[in-house]
Amino acid sequence: MTRRLRADLALVGITILWGSTFVIVKSALASISTFVFLALRFSLAAVVLAAVYRTAVRRAGIGPGLLAGSLLFVAFAFQPLGLGLTTPSKSAFLTGLSIPMVPLVSSLVYRNKPRPLEIAGILIASLGMILMTSLTLASSLGFGISRGDILSFLCAVVFALHIVVIGHFSPIVGFESLTVVQTATAAALALLVFPFAGPVRLHLTPGVAAAVIVTGLLATALAFTTQAWAQQYTSATRAALIFALEPVVAWLTSYWLTGESMANRGKVGAGMILAGILLVEVRKPK
Repeated sequence: MTRRLRADLALVGITILWGSTFVIVKSALASISTFVFLALRFSLAAVVLAAVYRTAVRRAGIGPGLLAGSLLFVAFAFQPLGLGLTTPSKSAFLTGLSIPMVPLVSSLVYRNKPRPLEIAGILIASLGMILMTSLTLASSLGFGISRGDILSFLCAVVFALHIVVIGHFSPIVGFESLTVVQTATAAALALLVFPFAGPVRLHLTPGVAAAVIVTGLLATALAFTTQAWAQQYTSATRAALIFALEPVVAWLTSYWLTGESMANRGKVGAGMILAGILLVEVRKPK
């Protein structure tokens, strides 16, 4: 098994992890405000990562880590803010635009041109995302643009930048240093912002505690460490394409736990996302 294949499989694993936490996070947010939850989640992850990699932080990694952590926090902040001011399907579609944005940003900033099969996979997966979010292209580009739509679009831009930054700097400064600094930066920003981000709500129920622990240790500390390691060996475009699996996993988890159904159009979209990901694994015969 090649390093790139191992890296791609690792990214699939953390995407499954991220998608499977949607249900518990949604349940927890009924008892805790969003920015308090983010502060707890990132703070727990930062403490654990600092303990594990306390000797791995390099001075060269501080600048890239600060940039990556700032992008990470802004993306996580824009997502709920945008969702609160637009429809869920529109928010999901606009946030999903980060997938085709990654090769564009990577090409513009670092002159990294994606392979033709990667471009084809991106296009197929993006069309699948449109079907999964129950939006036609015409309706998504309609005249009714709200502040929530703008925030969701900015969220997509920032997520794309984050993926590209991780892919560029991880091989240079080391994934351990990059992960520790970016997580600590996101935690510090969340702690700074939450007192001013609306009413502070915290009812420490078992569900909230479980959500903080699971997302802090697994969906943040483990997941972002794995992402930084994997993107040393695979392209940012491939990473973005694999991350398109997240809504598919989220729906499957919700179906299994709550019985949530999906229209046939959404199932076709999920299949197209899978097809787009498999397409980039096609090898040119020697």
